[in-house]
Amino acid sequence: MTEQQFYEQLKAKGITLSDEQLQQFRKYHEILVEWNEKMNLTAITDREEVYLKHFYDSITAAFYFDFTKPMSICDVGAGAGFPSIPLKICFPHLNVSIVDSLNKRITFLNHLADELKLEDVHFYHDRAETFGKNADHREQYDLVTARAVARLSVLSELCLPLAKTGGHFVAMKGAGASEELDAGQKAITLLGGKKTAVHAFTLPEEESERSVIVVEKVKSTPKKYPRKPGTPNKSPLS
Repeated sequence: MTEQQFYEQLKAKGITLSDEQLQQFRKYHEILVEWNEKMNLTAITDREEVYLKHFYDSITAAFYFDFTKPMSICDVGAGAGFPSIPLKICFPHLNVSIVDSLNKRITFLNHLADELKLEDVHFYHDRAETFGKNADHREQYDLVTARAVARLSVLSELCLPLAKTGGHFVAMKGAGASEELDAGQKAITLLGGKKTAVHAFTLPEEESERSVIVVEKVKSTPKKYPRKPGTPNKSPLS
């Protein structure tokens, strides 16, 4: 996906980028490639692939969920900043927090935010399981999101404790999302969530399957969740 195609595809979805925002994406790609030589951030570094598989793919969440209003977002396991940093560039009013278990990725994200002159972005080096027990963050976010971090039964336990009641959890998934949803339904309910929508679509050009699963937080998460680090992955709630 060329930069022009990226611009036009987003415009067709009602997201019009300014020259400044396009420049931020250019710089994002440059910094990603530069830092990727020193640390393993992504296997995808080709410019057109980054625009399609990282930038555009991250922003697809905004085709199905309203990001135009002020809100606080927590992105769990964002790695090199996906999906929250592309969303932040498109919607500068968002207040974004990213939690990641690898400190070197947090170092990269801090540098990236400085270079892109992003405001209201916060980075936390922590495991999602302990972060979700932290009173400063537990049930504090309007939206919690994650992209390709873990299967839904595991992801729900990492994300739903951070969403405030009345807030949402949006999971960005590839192929097999419906099977994950079937297996993760018990966990979603147990943790205070209720599935409200599943949007399936294909990524332009390569036609790979994608899904955006929207879960509303309808009641408070029981205090015992999330369980201690590593447990959700070893023994998913199913």
